[in-house]
Amino acid sequence: MKKLIGPFTQILPLTGLALKGALKDEQLQIIQQGGVLVEDGLILAVDGFEKLRSANPPAQIEEVSGSKVLLPGFVDCHTHICFAGSRANDYALRTAGKTYLEIAKAGGGIWDSVSQTRAANEATLTNLLLKRVQRHLSEGVTTIEVKSGYGLSIDAELKQLKAIKAAADKTRASLIATCLAAHILPKDFDGSHQDYLKHILYNLLPLVKQQQLAKRVDIFIEEGAFNTSDALYYLSRAKQQGFEVTVHADQFTTGGSDVAIKARAASADHLEASTDYEISMLAKSDTVAVTLPGASLGLGMHYAPARKLLDAGACVAIASDWNPGSAPMGDLLMQAAVIGAAEKLCTAEVFAALTFRAASALKLNDRGVLAAGKLADMQAYPCDDYREILYQQGKLKPDSVWTAD
Repeated sequence: MKKLIGPFTQILPLTGLALKGALKDEQLQIIQQGGVLVEDGLILAVDGFEKLRSANPPAQIEEVSGSKVLLPGFVDCHTHICFAGSRANDYALRTAGKTYLEIAKAGGGIWDSVSQTRAANEATLTNLLLKRVQRHLSEGVTTIEVKSGYGLSIDAELKQLKAIKAAADKTRASLIATCLAAHILPKDFDGSHQDYLKHILYNLLPLVKQQQLAKRVDIFIEEGAFNTSDALYYLSRAKQQGFEVTVHADQFTTGGSDVAIKARAASADHLEASTDYEISMLAKSDTVAVTLPGASLGLGMHYAPARKLLDAGACVAIASDWNPGSAPMGDLLMQAAVIGAAEKLCTAEVFAALTFRAASALKLNDRGVLAAGKLADMQAYPCDDYREILYQQGKLKPDSVWTAD
């Protein structure tokens, strides 16, 4: 049955904006006193509320009271929220002056989360994941990418991916699974980095595909993880198996974004170390540049060069990188507001980076804008001016969230 939702003080459908490059707030379409007509989880029309009500007399009315600003649901295209345990000790060491790599070499870092996640059963991981997903959903994030990568063995990676699949069946949010078995070389693996990547390719990924646990593969390119040549080999073979690929790139050193572009990856994520060369190459490519301000906050380091990337013509998304180590906060809107202020991103650029441009990083073209034929993933904020949302730097949260499910 058709349902008409509204009236909203303002609707920002985010339609008509370019997928790549800089934007201006003057380009934002604003529908005053608008409504959204939906049916079976899809948007049929977005227009003035009274106009839609007159044209659709049989439609059920879901009346919205008070001042409300409606946006598309946010898309968090990079998270690690399927994990067990805490890394509070790592954080304390970092604020006391230790570096990320020093902590990892001393037994902390990713391997600490691997140990704690391996010790948890699938049901526990599912429940922990669901709590984080539900918090994200309540804050307007309707699509959430979730990586494995804290298993780093055949059984433990499959356990993580099964937990993600189980959680997806229990939430209104859309969960997009990514296999990050190539996170680091496991300490208990008897072989080289190349041996481990071949082990994943031939012993894990066929099972992931057979059991339909993920359609995406990721790899961490960095000192202490995997080098560029090994990563390019891995990504090319994963693509031959039918997987979409993405890359942890240029977090501390460069090289990763170059691999992402050569592999025609959907996205290159992090980019804090990217120079003018990487920025130019990303702008010329179809690879989405995903910035992760939560990691910059958690590690006490500079942000990815979002302004330069946009001005060069890149497609820039903002994601939370919510994880137990470098980005434990997970507040996507607050992080977006902060990097927006630091990098001088206008409101249109931030909203685009959280919606349709982030959806592009996941190869999803059915969401991220409010338009006929798109998923009815939406969120409403209790204010009468869309500029209040970033102005309040994450303290203003949506009070209503709709999803297609």
